Amino acid sequence: MDFITSLGGKGIALVGAAIAAALACAGSGKGTGLAGEAGAGLVTEDPGKFGKIMILQVIPGTQGLYGFVIFFLTYLKVAGAEVSTAAGFQIFAACLPIGIGGLISAIAQGKVAASSINILAKKPDHWSKGMIMCIVVEFYAILCLLASFLMLNSISL
Repeated sequence: MDFITSLGGKGIALVGAAIAAALACAGSGKGTGLAGEAGAGLVTEDPGKFGKIMILQVIPGTQGLYGFVIFFLTYLKVAGAEVSTAAGFQIFAACLPIGIGGLISAIAQGKVAASSINILAKKPDHWSKGMIMCIVVEFYAILCLLASFLMLNSISL
């Protein structure tokens, strides 16, 4: 318990911010990697599909961006402010939805994007259906972003 109190409210809040960015970015790295692996195989067979492959690969990267947005907003909120331990824990908790949700949804979205690249390979005219499936997963990442954003903005310092 002494370790936690020695961090102080600002330290606890910044650990939450780091978790939001790190987990969401790790998920995006994994998700874009999965889609990139599928895309690399297709682009060797048909280089003309590179643009559509890149669109599908980039989609799982948005969660990392969302995590960074929450990191940045948290950093701005606590920079130069007195943050109580209680407020630090509240901010830490506010960072968790996008950290955890971003990690899981980015990996899931990467798998859907990889499968969508398979659609592009076999039935190029139907690739937009794969995009729609990716967007369904994106919706839940956006909900996590909104949860973190609303929670973070409701905390008074």
